[in-house]
Amino acid sequence: MNATASLPATQPGLRAHASGLLLAVGISLAAWWLGRAVPVIGGPVFGIVLGILVRNTLSLPGTVNPGIQFASKQVLQWSIIVLGFGLSLTQVAKTGLQSLSVTLVTMTTAFVTALILGRLMKVHNKLQILIGVGTAICGGSAIAAVTPIIKPDDHDTAFAISTIFLFNVVAVLLFPLLGHLLHLSDLGFGLWAGTAINDTSSVVAAGYSYSKAAGDFATIVKLTRATLIIPICLILAVAVAVREKRAARHAGVASDFSLGRIFPWFILWFLVASAVRTAGFVPAALIPVLHVAAEFMIIVALTAIGLSANLRKMASAGARPILLGLGVWAAVSISSLLVQMVIGQL
Repeated sequence: MNATASLPATQPGLRAHASGLLLAVGISLAAWWLGRAVPVIGGPVFGIVLGILVRNTLSLPGTVNPGIQFASKQVLQWSIIVLGFGLSLTQVAKTGLQSLSVTLVTMTTAFVTALILGRLMKVHNKLQILIGVGTAICGGSAIAAVTPIIKPDDHDTAFAISTIFLFNVVAVLLFPLLGHLLHLSDLGFGLWAGTAINDTSSVVAAGYSYSKAAGDFATIVKLTRATLIIPICLILAVAVAVREKRAARHAGVASDFSLGRIFPWFILWFLVASAVRTAGFVPAALIPVLHVAAEFMIIVALTAIGLSANLRKMASAGARPILLGLGVWAAVSISSLLVQMVIGQL
């Protein structure tokens, strides 16, 4: 989930993206076939695993990087928009309201746990915030959104993103298995995945690995949760502004905070697509085709994310951020299930 100011569009030069896109699509075709052969695992999981294996066993030329980045960001956004054509606004609104109470509890749990465990582990405040925000809302994109506000060191941002990515991968592999062991309903699993898994891509992958109904529900829950990055960023911006007002004025540093820059605009286009479906402009016969197209685009995006994963850099992040991320993620996952159990939504 990256914030863009318009409908995701091709960045400069299709030719510059061609090699990376072709690599991601080629691996995705293999992942698609494997997902059909082993549906319990599914194409998205095979995509991210194959991507990681290729990235960390082969020496890839630098020319593939622009296309890989494009696939991991823009293609993912397109896939979510295409999914919108298969979901009515009534379903979106109902799911958003139904999941809001669980989302608010898990967000609060994430920030409180990050604060308490961070202090116990002697992880400094900015890294606590980065890991807390990444776990509470939407992974790496949330970290990217708050970075210009709290201005952490580059290595702190790298630590946080590596930690969040690690648990994204674990969630894609682990959540469907746990869901089946716990005998969760499709809606119960979708709400759990949508509120407890960090990144949009991992939520979508885990959700559709469980079932189509779980994937649809998890996607809407996650997109509802992602919009909360706006008030969180505003709160952080005000807090930082109050604390650093004198220092910033003395140094002559202008704020680079922009609401338009951090807003996940593809969510708006998802709603537009859903409105088109609700208005009856999408033929019923076309909906299965759109779903298949969205599923393959998701596999391409997950494959590209795998192709971006450097295991050595992730290992160099050290133990404390990983342990903090584990603690926060576990607290969020458990709190989501507990709240659902209390309100009878499992």
